[in-house]
Amino acid sequence: MTYDVVVCGAGVAGLAAACALGRLGRRVLLVDKQERVRPVAKGEVFQPGALAILHEWGVATRLEAAGALRLGMLVARDAEGRAQMALDYARLPAQRNWLLAQDYPAILEALTKSLPDNVEFSRGKLITGLLSSGGRITGVRIGDDVVEAALVVAADGMSSRLRREAGIEIRRDDYPHRLVALELHDAPEVEPDFSAYVTPRGLRLRYPLPDGRIRLYAQTGTHEMRGLSADGLDRWATDLVRETPALAPLEESIRTNLAARQLLPVSRFLAPSLAVPGLALVGDSGHTVHPMAAQGMNSAIADAHELATMLRQGGSLAPSAVDHALTRYSAARRENLAHIGRTSHNAARMITDLSWVGRFAGRRALRGTGGNDRIRYTVMHTMSGLGVHPLTPLDRLHQLGLLPDPRARQLPSWA
Repeated sequence: MTYDVVVCGAGVAGLAAACALGRLGRRVLLVDKQERVRPVAKGEVFQPGALAILHEWGVATRLEAAGALRLGMLVARDAEGRAQMALDYARLPAQRNWLLAQDYPAILEALTKSLPDNVEFSRGKLITGLLSSGGRITGVRIGDDVVEAALVVAADGMSSRLRREAGIEIRRDDYPHRLVALELHDAPEVEPDFSAYVTPRGLRLRYPLPDGRIRLYAQTGTHEMRGLSADGLDRWATDLVRETPALAPLEESIRTNLAARQLLPVSRFLAPSLAVPGLALVGDSGHTVHPMAAQGMNSAIADAHELATMLRQGGSLAPSAVDHALTRYSAARRENLAHIGRTSHNAARMITDLSWVGRFAGRRALRGTGGNDRIRYTVMHTMSGLGVHPLTPLDRLHQLGLLPDPRARQLPSWA
């Protein structure tokens, strides 16, 4: 069998890649080893930059028709719920200047329904290896079948087998905590925003989902939840609410839904290259960030869009043209992802670092960002996916309050 492109993995990254490349008129095979979608607590909030791409593909309309919620702000709060830093997305110069929250399975369904007719989607099929010739990837093995393609896209997640087989080694940095993910039903209504609470035990994150549900994440120690009895879980819930009084209205729902919790490891990495001849990495196979800043899924969509752009500009599926496009794709995306990764990591450390130095510097930087219009707008613009504007060393001093900022009440000069 021969295709123009084989996309391996049908999460958000793989579906986005198949959608973007299919829209170029290429014959695409999308393969996933799972026979059905599994509900997981991941990838539920879109940023404005990703929404612009999804609107172009017809996906955003499907998401809103399925009940997706618009969230106007990303807010860092103290444990009592008082805002310490508020990113007001209505200030952004974007046609869709809001966050959009929807269930992961609903997002996958909307992307699937938006696939062009020239994309063939095959579930329950395992990629068993890569084909190569002369140092170039030329296709894949699916079971005992050989599938040749001008381009292979690895969208098979953080532990990507295809990335390893292609010889791209990564260094993954694990955070010294995990996140407990809860889906709360029958809970009181909360503000339509993405709220991160700063507590003595680290991050608590909540935002609304369709049908009156709420997503709640809570930072825990790496082994804190291991082997807890029913009484231990009850004490954990009591401590959670005691340490975060703002969550008290949700306490009954937290206890009711605690048995269905998911425990998620948290790490970050950026592959040294997002491509080798004949193969591209998209999404978690090439990079991950802390989920607090809502960047992972959005970066995957930007990967797919950039990859399709470079291939379109190349104008051909000849090996030399494809590989030149892949070199340009890797360079462009890595530069952007490095900035996004630093912004996400710094934002996460402000709240999750429980060391004495980390708490002092992080909380001070959080307040400094919240009180500086220029820096706050710069951070919001970068996180929104509308364009990266890195903070300078001088900005860091302003954040920490070590140097007064005469421009603190102004927008950045580039805005």
